[in-house]
Amino acid sequence: METRTITYNLPVGVFSALRKTPEELKRDMLIVAAVKWYEMGYVSQEKAAELAGLCREDFLMALSRYNVSPFQYSADEVMQEAGYE
Repeated sequence: METRTITYNLPVGVFSALRKTPEELKRDMLIVAAVKWYEMGYVSQEKAAELAGLCREDFLMALSRYNVSPFQYSADEVMQEAGYE
């Protein structure tokens, strides 16, 4: 897989405020971005898991931690798709 490097400059206080090392914060930022982009429908579950550097099962657990549904359809959309509305 081809990759690109992105560099961010963050205030040093961010690490102590969040009690994270730079590596931990990097990992968390990738997971949070992947979860949000999945929630917004920008990426599939498979691509989001890849972006987060997680297997599919661990990505589903991350969705749960951030209270994001693993389903990209609302209950109304499912009902409509099934022909009940």
